[in-house]
Amino acid sequence: MTNPAPESQEEFLKRMRQQYDFDPYPHVSIEKLPNKDSNTLFIHDLTTAYYLRDRKAIDTSQRVILDAGCGTGYKSLLLAIANPGSKVIGIDISRNSIEIARERIKYHNYQDHVEFHLIEIKDLPKLNLTFDYINCDEVLYFSTDIIRDLSIFKEHLKPTGILRSNLHSSLQRQHYFRAQEFLDLIGLMDDDAEEIAVPITIEIMKALNPLVDLKRYAWQGEYEVINDNNKNGFLLSNHLMKEDKGYRVSDLFRALEASELDFLSMVNWRHWNVADLFQEPDDLPAYLAMGLADSSPEILLTIYELLNPVHRLLDFWCTHPRQGPEPLPVGDWTLADWHNSQITLHPQLRTEAFQKAALEAIQNNGSFAISSFLSLPTLSPVTISYDVVALLLQLWDGPKPFTTLVEMWQRTHPLNWITLEPITPEATAQQVADALGKLEVFLYVLPEQMV
Repeated sequence: MTNPAPESQEEFLKRMRQQYDFDPYPHVSIEKLPNKDSNTLFIHDLTTAYYLRDRKAIDTSQRVILDAGCGTGYKSLLLAIANPGSKVIGIDISRNSIEIARERIKYHNYQDHVEFHLIEIKDLPKLNLTFDYINCDEVLYFSTDIIRDLSIFKEHLKPTGILRSNLHSSLQRQHYFRAQEFLDLIGLMDDDAEEIAVPITIEIMKALNPLVDLKRYAWQGEYEVINDNNKNGFLLSNHLMKEDKGYRVSDLFRALEASELDFLSMVNWRHWNVADLFQEPDDLPAYLAMGLADSSPEILLTIYELLNPVHRLLDFWCTHPRQGPEPLPVGDWTLADWHNSQITLHPQLRTEAFQKAALEAIQNNGSFAISSFLSLPTLSPVTISYDVVALLLQLWDGPKPFTTLVEMWQRTHPLNWITLEPITPEATAQQVADALGKLEVFLYVLPEQMV
């Protein structure tokens, strides 16, 4: 872990307030409505994290959500849109950011669902609330004590709640840390240097020889366009970011252990699979394959970050320690388990665009690229046949028992097309289970056991 220079908590907060009062973040226009960004909504939809933990689809209404370090309120608005009927509480230490956040929520008429408070994380007890979900996005890596902050969040997380946060990767971000140290050394990270820091940084980096290592890995010609606010914002959020710190996977797990929280999953878990780093994922060297099979999540994630440190964020979900056994993975279900289940379509697939394209695929007896509507949980395009699409549309108005879907499939697939013999009920059920099981891997459908 990259250790910060010693300073008091008061000095740290003063620098952070000054930085984000000068440059409120994120740099998203107030007018932008994030209602069509399916991948981002998928992350912020509580359904996703809760299903990964419990293998149950939840009702997100009446949930209380904390957006810690809400900045200009874009993620708070996302959380409200992704979780209809919920209440979102945003907190931040930057007065300018909070003012923009309130303008944003008012512009989109979400005042009844989102509110903001100008307080620090340590002042959460003042709200007298506990939360079903805590979103601490792009904040924790600034902290002078991540264990302290995680412990505060834990105190305000309901027993069944989930916390999402992230840390900067010290391996992926090493070039920016070097740039920050260099620019700090020459005075451009000082509190009174904000107005001149961006143009001088561009001038210096532009003047470097193209073969210089820092320029090769931490610079692009487009950053030299100093009148572009987005580029200026990029420099302030990377080369000139104050209090930025880097972490390894091992730092994350030690912090969770010290704060008595359990790791649940990486937010983009499908993109941390070690096997995918090899040319033949299903035919790994025997020694490695046996080792991976017995490895803990921490070891697997550490191997990935050592082999392929491409992720800027160690973006994770965590929870209170689990009480009771983990639910049986759907991949291990028997046909009897399937018969005792109900199926839900992931809420972020219930869009007009999805429905229109699905109906067209059915009408044309064609294939359907389901991953074009939600690509985050995939590594390559996912295509399904029109008859499976018809199954999914049965879930449009709400969850259905597995047996109902089997009955529908039996009516549309009465015969074996090779033998022309009637398909047995058991064979029909297995076909439906296989089709749904392949989609559950990506959380396109959410099967759960009925009580």
